[in-house]
Amino acid sequence: MMSANREQISIILLTVAITSSILFLYNNSVYAQAETEGASDAGSSKLIGAGMAFGLAAAGSGIGLGFVGAAGLAAISDNPKMQSRVFIFVGMVESIAIYGIVMMFIILGQ
Repeated sequence: MMSANREQISIILLTVAITSSILFLYNNSVYAQAETEGASDAGSSKLIGAGMAFGLAAAGSGIGLGFVGAAGLAAISDNPKMQSRVFIFVGMVESIAIYGIVMMFIILGQ
C-alpha cells in the first residue's frame, strides 16, 4: 500500500517537474499576436464559457451518478420493488448534464 502511494506521488512530482521545466525553459519561443483595432475576446470567451458550462455539468453529473448508482444498487438488492424509484433518481442526476448542454448552446448562440 505504501509503495503504491509513494509511486503515485513520485509520478505526480515528476509530471509537475517536467511541465514546469517546459514552461520556464521554452517560454521565449512563443510570441503574442499584435493587437489589432476593434479586436475583442468575445468569441474566445464564449467558447471557454460554453466548455466550462458543459464540462462542469458533466463532471458533476458523473460524480452524482456514482453516488446515486451505488446507493441505488444497494437499495435494489435489498428490495427489488425500488427499481423504478432508483431509475427516477438516476434520471434526475442525468438531467444536470442535459442542462449543461442546453446552457452551452445558449452561450454559443448569443
